[in-house]
Amino acid sequence: MYEFDEECLKVFLKKQGQLFPEPVAESLEEADEFLQDCMAVVLVSLKEVKEYWEENGMDVEGMTLEEIEESAEVFPLSNGRYLVVEA
Repeated sequence: MYEFDEECLKVFLKKQGQLFPEPVAESLEEADEFLQDCMAVVLVSLKEVKEYWEENGMDVEGMTLEEIEESAEVFPLSNGRYLVVEA
C-alpha cells in the first residue's frame, strides 16, 4: 500500500517534468518512494499551501494564490487539493 493516494502518484508521474529536468520516477511505487523521501505534502487549499510555505521559511510575501498555484512545486489535484513537492 502507498503512503500517497493513487491520484497524487499519477499526477506526479505525469507532471514531474514541471519541476525536474529528467524523470525521477517511472512507476507508482517509485513515485511514492520519491515523494516520501522529499517529504511532499498534500494540502487542501492554496491558502494552506501559502501558510505551509510561510511556516517553513519561504518568502511568499506579495505572492497571489494564482502565482502560488503556478509554482513548479505545486501539483493541483481534484477536490481543491494540492500536492507540494520540495525539490
